[in-house]
Amino acid sequence: MTNMEIIGHEQLKRWRLILGAESEEKLQSFGSGGRLLDEETALMDEALAAIYDDTYSNENGNGAGNPRKQAGLGPSAPKLAKWLGDIRTFFPPDIVSVIQADAIERKGLKQLLFEPELLAQVKPDIQMVATLMALKGKIPERTKETARQLVKAVVEEIVRRLSEDLRRAVTGALNRRRHSPLPSATGLDWNTTIRKNLRHYDQERKLLIPEKVYFFDRARRSKEWTVILDIDQSGSMAGSVIYASIIGSIFASMPALDTRVVAFDTEVVDLSEQCANDPVDMLFGIQLGGGTDINKSIAYCEAFITEPKKTMFILVSDLYEGGNRSEMIRRLVDMHQAGVKTLCLLALSDEGAPSYDDAVAKKLAQYGIPCFGCSPEKLPELIEGALKGLDLTAIADRVKQG
Repeated sequence: MTNMEIIGHEQLKRWRLILGAESEEKLQSFGSGGRLLDEETALMDEALAAIYDDTYSNENGNGAGNPRKQAGLGPSAPKLAKWLGDIRTFFPPDIVSVIQADAIERKGLKQLLFEPELLAQVKPDIQMVATLMALKGKIPERTKETARQLVKAVVEEIVRRLSEDLRRAVTGALNRRRHSPLPSATGLDWNTTIRKNLRHYDQERKLLIPEKVYFFDRARRSKEWTVILDIDQSGSMAGSVIYASIIGSIFASMPALDTRVVAFDTEVVDLSEQCANDPVDMLFGIQLGGGTDINKSIAYCEAFITEPKKTMFILVSDLYEGGNRSEMIRRLVDMHQAGVKTLCLLALSDEGAPSYDDAVAKKLAQYGIPCFGCSPEKLPELIEGALKGLDLTAIADRVKQG
């Protein structure tokens, strides 16, 4: 390829970014006829088009006419959180701030965000929460409490839907003999039971027949398992981030579990304390979008593993790694081989089949680490099976999305 061809391609690429998707075919005719945008540039173009191209929503089947008519924080703008997250990957903070301000203005969100009375009329849902999380730095003081109440309503609804089943799953797994007359077979104090029943030893049958069985106080052994949720903050993972965070708060409320919730992009944020105290604050502590360093987050989480065979590690990620991919795989495999119940949820949402790095997922699956999308309602079955020591791959085959 000559220098003139290289320059020509770069010029065509820039014009394509300026003029938008409708110019693609015409501009290709001035060049070699191939694609003008590589995969990364196409993602950047999509994120910008969602905000600045007035024809974008119509082309993508989201409606017709003026995009202002589709304004809102709910299902009418379901990908807005993803786009707002994506721009953090491609632009520095000062440019991101300008683009977010433009998104508020151009997508008709300004009146909603700046008027508490109007914001209060928005139907609370996952997409609304994702958008508020993405725009949290732009929400004015006078509407912050209204926004918080909307997020709280969604959190409470998800807790209502999932809490009982998750608690039943954990209790059922940790107290396997729940139908036994014994208060808790897993809490039996063998030393005390034997010592205090020695006088009941049957010499003829050579058996110790206890008159009374002693159990540890449940408070002394309250943390039976460590559960680590490692959550990818990518804009495309918005729904999964919300579900995973709220599920983490449910786990944190269970005395039998030592719960750790970690979120990451290129940096790692430990949300365990907020998760246990206030899941709404935790959600507003998450920054959607940006780069991805999964390996770095796994390295951070390794410090929480003190008893591998009593630890479950759940990576919620599409596995698109911007850091050291081979090191990431090695850490997960080492974790799995040490006895940690290790799995990757490519999506934790009701949104259907996720986009993910298929090569990494297949590599991990070869080592016995299942990677699959899971609806929130199927999660209790997965958790119970993992805590009972059942084969994770077999469980994944039952619960993964069709």
